[in-house]
Amino acid sequence: MTVFDRLVGQEDVESELTAAATAARRGVGEMGSSMTHSWLFTGPPGSGRSVAAQCFAAALQCTSDGIPGCGVCHACTTAMAGTHGDVRQVVPEGLSISVKEMRAIVQTAARRPSTGRWQIVVVEDADRLTEGAANALLKVVEEPPDRTVFLLCAPSVDPQDISVTLRSRCRHIHLVTPSADSIAKVLRERDGLDPADAQLAASISGGHVGRARRLATDLNAKVRRRDALDLAVAALRPATAFAAAEELVRSADAEAKEMSAARDEQETEELRTALGAGGTGKGAAGALRGSAGVLKDLEKRQKSRATRTGRDALDRALIDLAGLYRDALAVAWKSNAAANHPDMADRAADLASRTTPEGLLKCIEAVLECREAITVNVKPQWAVDAMVASLGDAFREPFSHTRG
Repeated sequence: MTVFDRLVGQEDVESELTAAATAARRGVGEMGSSMTHSWLFTGPPGSGRSVAAQCFAAALQCTSDGIPGCGVCHACTTAMAGTHGDVRQVVPEGLSISVKEMRAIVQTAARRPSTGRWQIVVVEDADRLTEGAANALLKVVEEPPDRTVFLLCAPSVDPQDISVTLRSRCRHIHLVTPSADSIAKVLRERDGLDPADAQLAASISGGHVGRARRLATDLNAKVRRRDALDLAVAALRPATAFAAAEELVRSADAEAKEMSAARDEQETEELRTALGAGGTGKGAAGALRGSAGVLKDLEKRQKSRATRTGRDALDRALIDLAGLYRDALAVAWKSNAAANHPDMADRAADLASRTTPEGLLKCIEAVLECREAITVNVKPQWAVDAMVASLGDAFREPFSHTRG
């Protein structure tokens, strides 16, 4: 078993990264066609792009004599656990990665490795780089230190996700959406789930391994998905549409608070302790009083992180909703395409019977426009309210009553 076994349905990617890690061993600091200093991992949500980057980092640091990425040596285990001293993972806490954060990362990247073969920087969600941060990263990517490797992760190579110049300096690795069968196999063999539960969770996860696991094991995740899909019915009646929209946004905020509460409390307590809270020595109280600015900065970062988490949760719900309208469209067109929500076949058929394919396309467009509005910082409640108004209109237009 190697570290790459954590990837699901990515055999070609595993082969390419293993070959690169093997080539890197032949001469640390010597780059060739198989190995380079800068990599860009892209793929749809859930494909495992950040997992692939982490696995590659472990393979590059691996100290075993066999195939790189043995998964059992100290370098592999610490790299996969996120505790390796020469593997730095950059995960945006808020909505973006600032130029200040990136400059600090660049300084770290300039150091020589302390224990490993390479100094490795993994930038998750590189699409969240501000323009200034991208420019700061570009400078070091163009002239990287001999023993430094950058692993960037982004949804795609679209200029909206990653700058053209930065993309041109990286070797591109594209991951595909894992099949439902491959995800179900992971849930059965690694998580010990019942085959039927594993298959259902895999089929409704949208190709996202982590989400499939949550849908199979977390009751709250199941309830949130059901509530998101209920909006399609609620939007048909003006009396319930906007209340359902408000509940959808409230649910996303509640999920964000639930996910952040324990972490925020721990971070705040650790910082207060470091600043002298609870101390009895001379000056301890004064030191804590003088640290108000530091605590305020932490609260600001936590608030930004909660905002991002809430928007991510809302986006997942919107993707589910768009998938249901897509299923209804497939029914209307008598398509044999695999359903996004096979357990909601009756609801998809009902929606298809209530309007035309054009109306269903308008529904999908309304959901996509809502997602886009939220990404450009429109208040989520306003964006969702506008969406449900459009959804209702798609079922109330005259042509929707002429289906034979």
